[in-house]
Amino acid sequence: MAHAAGESVAGPVPHTTNVVVLAATSEGHLVTVAEALADAGVPHTLIREPDLPWAGAATAIGLPPMPRAAAPRFLKRLALYGGATPP
Repeated sequence: MAHAAGESVAGPVPHTTNVVVLAATSEGHLVTVAEALADAGVPHTLIREPDLPWAGAATAIGLPPMPRAAAPRFLKRLALYGGATPP
């Protein structure tokens, strides 16, 4: 997850930036989210694991820092990692 955050940022990150980690339910769900981000024109980085045994598997998506209000609405339906499922 930290790799995805780092890969999604170009240039210095403001010291006031917070990282929010959301959870997909599966690799397929993660890829679907990446496709929706692409369709919405939202810059993002889909991370694929380079090493065995998961070589090639989608494991995370990084988005550059943005105001919470600018985040696509469909991201709000994802649960916080380690948190309860949103309503």
